[in-house]
Amino acid sequence: MTILLGLLLGVGLLFIGSPWLWPARSVATRRLHSPLDVLRERLSQAGVTSVGIGSVLIGSAVLAIACAALCFALVPVVTLAAVSFVAGFALPTIIITWRARVRRRSTRVLWPDVVDHLISAVRSGLALPDGVVALAEVGPPGARDAFREFERDYRTTGNFGLCLDALKSRLADPVADRILETLRMSREVGGTELTTVLRNLSSHLRQEAAIRSEVEGRQSWVVNSARLGAAAPWVILLLLAGRPEAAAAYNTPAGALLIGSGAVITVVAYRVMLLVGRLPEDRRWFR
Repeated sequence: MTILLGLLLGVGLLFIGSPWLWPARSVATRRLHSPLDVLRERLSQAGVTSVGIGSVLIGSAVLAIACAALCFALVPVVTLAAVSFVAGFALPTIIITWRARVRRRSTRVLWPDVVDHLISAVRSGLALPDGVVALAEVGPPGARDAFREFERDYRTTGNFGLCLDALKSRLADPVADRILETLRMSREVGGTELTTVLRNLSSHLRQEAAIRSEVEGRQSWVVNSARLGAAAPWVILLLLAGRPEAAAAYNTPAGALLIGSGAVITVVAYRVMLLVGRLPEDRRWFR
């Protein structure tokens, strides 16, 4: 009986602590839990949806082998070759992430114009699907291709909700998610405040874009300092390892430990500097 009561007490304590031990994740977080899902979204944000994940992985493997072979041919240090292999494998993903961030920054100023065009379409009496379709011709040039795809899908299926989901996947932007979900709610629920909501959203997006541009300009020196601080020690290491006696020293277990720990410290310090110098990005809550 005592054992049974102890088990019941343990189960009860486990249930009480379960919200903190295993917090519930949102649907958006569960969908992007896999690294492949994250990479797929990065490809959409970078505008290279024609490139598959398999192509990225194969290209990363080929580049990693090439970097390791070139580094070992120039500097015969095994640990440096291993670090070059890891860096070469991660380089395509880093480039895709950088391109996605740049494209997202450039399209941030387009969304207020998109909202203004939608307000004009609603005021002129166009239906919401026709207003979104019209953005393929009158919208900002940087966003017209995605809306042309929406027009093609809508002409084919006639399902506004399904086409909105496909458009959100192509754009892969939290601001676009908010705009499209507002249109979906207005179409499904109805109401007369759509223009007011869109006007307030446009004003908020313009203010946010102006503030972000100013702050990012002021904090760009932090990012540049992080890049310089991360690259400088490795340039010096490559110059030193070019000498035969230095290469022999780095090929010892102590030298391998030094290079490996240095690589880990460099990555951690670089990520910390980026977190300090980068503004938090909006998350996609509507997928």
